[in-house]
Amino acid sequence: MPPLKDFVNILENIWEGRTLTNGGPWHCKLEEDLCAYLGVEHISLFTNATVALMTALRVLEIKGEVITTPFSFAATTSALVWNGLEPVFADIDPETFNLDPRQVRSAVTSRTAALLPVHTFGRPCDVAGLQNVADDFGLSILYDSAHAFGVNCHCGSLLSHGDLSVLSFHATKVFNTFEGGAIISKSAVLKEKIDQLKNFGFYGEGNVLSSGINGKMSELHAAVGVLQLQQIDFLIEARKRVAERYFVGLANVPGIFTPPRSDAARQNYSYFPVLVGVDYPISREALVELFKQYEVYPRRYFYPLISNFPIYHDIPSASPKSLPVANRVAEQVLCLPIFPDLDVDTQEIIISIIANV
Repeated sequence: MPPLKDFVNILENIWEGRTLTNGGPWHCKLEEDLCAYLGVEHISLFTNATVALMTALRVLEIKGEVITTPFSFAATTSALVWNGLEPVFADIDPETFNLDPRQVRSAVTSRTAALLPVHTFGRPCDVAGLQNVADDFGLSILYDSAHAFGVNCHCGSLLSHGDLSVLSFHATKVFNTFEGGAIISKSAVLKEKIDQLKNFGFYGEGNVLSSGINGKMSELHAAVGVLQLQQIDFLIEARKRVAERYFVGLANVPGIFTPPRSDAARQNYSYFPVLVGVDYPISREALVELFKQYEVYPRRYFYPLISNFPIYHDIPSASPKSLPVANRVAEQVLCLPIFPDLDVDTQEIIISIIANV
């Protein structure tokens, strides 16, 4: 976290400049800096990633069914419903926890309009496999890249895949603006359309061309992002060291499954998930309670599945029989604490709790 004095100086600068929002200088600088860092041409900043997802779906003018993952945060599916779209759930890959292209292909119908995959925990989806499905059926792809800030795949930025990608800059993310998000687009024309929609649909002064929304990022949040970006490589390297200690410390613990290391050209180590298998001495829930005794609070991301929420469980594709891998992973997953300042002694306690059960 940048020093407090830097935040104070920025706040004074914003206040003296009298531009608090509506695409001010800090907003423009953060867009410019992010394009350079992420290796993308066009980025549109948003007040949060949920509004960005809602806007991205509107920009692509999608109608009908959208195939998505049940193993994600609720906002992924909520953005579909808010746009009047029908979510269709497909099962996930047991190692990456991302949408399985084979299951996606099986879920396509005459009403399918698009795919909404998630780069879960910052691990890249099978972008080639999903693109093949999209090409074969003429579908759009919108990537929920909330976890994937700065991740590179075999061909450069992971954000270059699909028609659009949406990032989250929430306070829990590797890179954050406290609250915030962004849409990555591939053309100036598309960016202009996105920027219109996030500003009530205004074109110029006093002329509304479309039914938009208020999704603008404030100058204060943008300035926080500018500061964060200056030290992001240091923060990611610190997270990498924490992840490596987990990999080593948990490598031979019976019943604890650590997913294979990501083969991404550049990772961000945003989460460290493990699966508590059936041959582990105690259940995941019992392990969570044990952690609480030590004031350690791992998270069950993502449990329950979106498809098991009362508002969605009646959808035919939400049947547990259709989603065996996702249901198993949701019942076993546990994301261990990972952040740049996690010291070695505390992490050793976390590892020993798991290893000594």
